[in-house]
Amino acid sequence: MVEPEEICRFWVDEIGPDGWYVQDEALDADIRARFLESWEAVAAGARLPWGWTAREVLARLILVDQFPRNMFRGDGRSFDTDGMAREWSKWAVAERKDARVTGLAQQFFYLPLMHSEVLADQDAAVRLFLTRMPGTDNLRHARAHRQVIRDFGQFPYRNAALGRPSSARELAYLEAGGYRWSLNHVDDAGGGSWGSHE
Repeated sequence: MVEPEEICRFWVDEIGPDGWYVQDEALDADIRARFLESWEAVAAGARLPWGWTAREVLARLILVDQFPRNMFRGDGRSFDTDGMAREWSKWAVAERKDARVTGLAQQFFYLPLMHSEVLADQDAAVRLFLTRMPGTDNLRHARAHRQVIRDFGQFPYRNAALGRPSSARELAYLEAGGYRWSLNHVDDAGGGSWGSHE
């Protein structure tokens, strides 16, 4: 099992913000080579032999929320450990573990909520980015994610990976650009509904 500090050093210090949201096959392969075995163990129910310091919780969240999205792009496995990530995220926020991590890495405490298809989680993500990471572009993304859930009740761009059928309305949204459309139309008041476009 990988050590938590190895995850934090790799993702926060080595890769850093410039690489966090870049689609890079070489990076994805590197993450699989280093961390797939640990992720598979956790996904199968193994308990992580780590503590619950802020840095250890950060490593947990990166392992179960971020790494699968790199390791399994376009595959339903990307979301297999999202429930675990949300549980840990909510606990960490309640315990203020997030406040002990500085800089942009703090966002990884909130992203499991932004990745949720539950509107209450989306509302929580927007509040957290608004109050705990103000002035970052994360808030715009959080508002865009929330609007997608308001409009559709799920993320239509996950449908193919999850084997879900897409409605005609969702297909029209995807054809218009999907998440990119939402990001371009969201505003500070949380506007940007697909319904206003139809």
